[in-house]
Amino acid sequence: MDEMASLHGLLGGVLIGLSAVWLMGALGRIAGISGIIGGLITQRPKGDSAWRMAFLAGLISGPLLAMAVGGGLGNVAGVPGAVIGEPAGGVPLMLFAGLLVGLGTGLGSGCTSGHGVCGLARLAPRSMAATVTFLVVAIATVYVSRHVIGGGV
Repeated sequence: MDEMASLHGLLGGVLIGLSAVWLMGALGRIAGISGIIGGLITQRPKGDSAWRMAFLAGLISGPLLAMAVGGGLGNVAGVPGAVIGEPAGGVPLMLFAGLLVGLGTGLGSGCTSGHGVCGLARLAPRSMAATVTFLVVAIATVYVSRHVIGGGV
């Protein structure tokens, strides 16, 4: 087991939690990424786009800053020297999967960050149901892709 990768994951989780608490405490907003982006696109005249842009800039600049100071992003590709690697199913499948994720966040009234991190912390029943659904569907997807279709590693 790669202890450094575990520490990076732990640090990332702590930073996500702290940012969610800060956003709720400072602005009374939930740190759900789909809601932040959706609000930026659909509610622009409302006048609250500055904090949304700042939050998204932090999401993008954080990993770039980690790479700039030599922290890297970790090797999740399983190939020496690679960072991420090519999508296992190809780019078209990855784009289709991204579209499904976007549709799912619309149907589920939020994403894993909004429901799983913020909603569960507030003991929201809707978020508990959404998070359980996310997990069950993810488990079923991995099982089908690896054992039924045979496309997994």
